[in-house]
Amino acid sequence: MSEIVVHALECGATLVVERMPSVRSAAVSWMIPGGSACDPDDGQGRATMWVELLLRGAGTLPSRDQADAFDRLGVSRSVDLGSYNLRIAAGLLGQHLPATLPLLVDMVLRPRMDDDAIDPCRDLALQAIESLNDDPQERASHLARERHYPAPINRSGLGTPEGLAALDGRRLRDEWAAQALPRGAILAFAGDVDPAAIAASLDGLFRQWRGGVAEPALGPAAPRGYHHEDDPSNQVQILLLHDAPPESHPDSILEKVVVNVLSGGMAGRLFTEVREKRGLCYAVSAGYRGDRDFGSLSAYVGTTPEKAQQSLDVLHDQLAMLETPQGRITPDEFARAIVGMKSSVVFSGESSGARAATLAADIRRLGRPRSLEEIAAQIDAVSLDAVNDYLARRPMGRCTIQTLGPAALEPPSGA
Repeated sequence: MSEIVVHALECGATLVVERMPSVRSAAVSWMIPGGSACDPDDGQGRATMWVELLLRGAGTLPSRDQADAFDRLGVSRSVDLGSYNLRIAAGLLGQHLPATLPLLVDMVLRPRMDDDAIDPCRDLALQAIESLNDDPQERASHLARERHYPAPINRSGLGTPEGLAALDGRRLRDEWAAQALPRGAILAFAGDVDPAAIAASLDGLFRQWRGGVAEPALGPAAPRGYHHEDDPSNQVQILLLHDAPPESHPDSILEKVVVNVLSGGMAGRLFTEVREKRGLCYAVSAGYRGDRDFGSLSAYVGTTPEKAQQSLDVLHDQLAMLETPQGRITPDEFARAIVGMKSSVVFSGESSGARAATLAADIRRLGRPRSLEEIAAQIDAVSLDAVNDYLARRPMGRCTIQTLGPAALEPPSGA
């Protein structure tokens, strides 16, 4: 039986640790304030450059020496970008955690961000922007996000060419020191770990780390509605987004059941209705995105120009039908969704990396961690009647529809 310990570090950061007796591995998920929503308007792309620069040397170790130090300990590491946070993830054998912690701390408190690394990182960021021209689905996704969410959480994270050009080494170093502070930081550990030893070690390593900054305020609501982007290809990308409960809302679990009914593999309602019965598309899916203060459901169809209008119409009709008695979830659909959700919980419990990531996300979105048993019990407590009652009081509201292809489509009535 695992045990979860939450501890407020002296620096102001939150530490959450889950010891998993059955594993020898350890995982770290460290969320640091400073995601794409925190970028200054004249420096959009700052966070994506930080993601790369954090992996290019820290403290007394230049880039190659830093990589060798982690490799000698068998540590796999990465840095990911979110709206409000950057996340350092690391996986290793639990016995090597004491030697690994100082290296991880140096990445945050003493990143080198050497001048000779700035231009290569900028070039990589510019290439990522340019690569959208070869990935129409990803480009459509970025456009839909930009037009659905309020600023600054509508940013893609890639930045802009103008913002990237405005960033030099001194600015990146100075702004990192002012932004990457402990208040609001979350450190999650899972696996073969000792909570008391980790807390004592971090309090020592963070002796000089203090302060914090406020999260950026949200701007006015986005206009939403229908938007089209011309693209001279033989494919059409269609995305539809509408509001959903935030992760912190009790209805979020019901929304997840709905998404699993819509997009639960080949038995999912969208696959059945859009692809299998009508042969309208080569790909169709739905997903839920939830944070502490906002949530959304997104549905995607990839198809051909000849079938694009009907694909959009059927997609919208299937989502709108959920609000009607004819579209209520059936017992078979409900059973499949619950089994799929429970399976995901079981699989995540076998991975220290997945548990560390979930613990950090729970602290961020819910203010507290959840055990696997609590998550499973929450799923078990959902009933078919509760989900259908939720759908009866859940209007889609104002949607965002984004298409990308050779010609604009006619938005469905009521969209």
